[in-house]
Amino acid sequence: MPLAHPSLTVVPAAVTVDRLTVRRGARDVLREISLTFAEGSITAVVGPSGVGKTTLMGALNGLLRPSGGTVSMAGAGCLDDAGALREARRRTATVFQDHALIDRLPAIDNVLLGLADSRHPLSPWPWPRALRERAVRALDEVGLLDRATTRTGRLSGGERQRVGIARALVRRPRLLLGDEPFASVDPALAQRLALEFRRRVAEGGFTVILVLHQLAVARTLADRIVGLHDGRVAFDGPAAAFDAAIENRIFPSPAAIGG
Repeated sequence: MPLAHPSLTVVPAAVTVDRLTVRRGARDVLREISLTFAEGSITAVVGPSGVGKTTLMGALNGLLRPSGGTVSMAGAGCLDDAGALREARRRTATVFQDHALIDRLPAIDNVLLGLADSRHPLSPWPWPRALRERAVRALDEVGLLDRATTRTGRLSGGERQRVGIARALVRRPRLLLGDEPFASVDPALAQRLALEFRRRVAEGGFTVILVLHQLAVARTLADRIVGLHDGRVAFDGPAAAFDAAIENRIFPSPAAIGG
C-alpha cells in the first residue's frame, strides 16, 4: 500500500485516474493506479527510471490508451470518449522531454504553435498581434526574449527546453503536464522556472503535474509528491512528508537491491 498523508486539503478534482493499467508488450508498466489531482495544485511524480512516469504522462494527455481503468478530466469527461479527449486536449498543454520543436522556425514561431488550435490550420494570414504579444511575454517569462527571432535549431539544449515551456505556458492551460521540464537547465534556472510555475498556479488556478528527477526542485515546487515504484504508487502525500526514509524506499541503493 502507498504511504499517504491525512492532511491533504480536499478540493475539486481536476484529473481523476481510476485503476489505470498500461501494458507494453507482455509487461504492465502501470498497474491499477488510482490518483486524484486537485484543481490549483502542483504535483511532482518521481521514481527510478523505468517505473512508468513517462507512461503516466502519456495516459494523462491521451497519447497512450490504457489497457485497463480510466482517466477523466473535469469539464471534459473520460478520455476514452473521442469528444472528451478533444476537449481535454484543448484545455491541456504538455512540455515534452524531447522538446518536440521545429528547428527551422524561430523560437517565437515555435511558441506560437502552442496556439495553433486557436485559428484555422490553413490560414494564409500572419499571426494576430495579440497572439504574438502573448508569445513574446511567454518567452520573456522563461528568460529568452533576446532569442525570440533565433532559429530554434541554433539554440542550446537548455534554451530549447525553455522554448518548450514557453509554448506550454502561452496556451494558458487548465492542466499543464511536464515530462522532466527542467532536465536541460541549470539548478538556479530550474528554481526560477519553478517559481514562475507557482506564480501561474496562484494567479490562474490551473493544475500542474510534472515528472521530475531533481528531488530538491520537487520538494520546493510541489504541493504534493507521488512516488512510483514497480509500476505502482509507493508514496502519495505532501512534499514536506517526502523525507529521507521515503526517498530510500522509492530509490533503493544498489547495495540494497543486491542484498
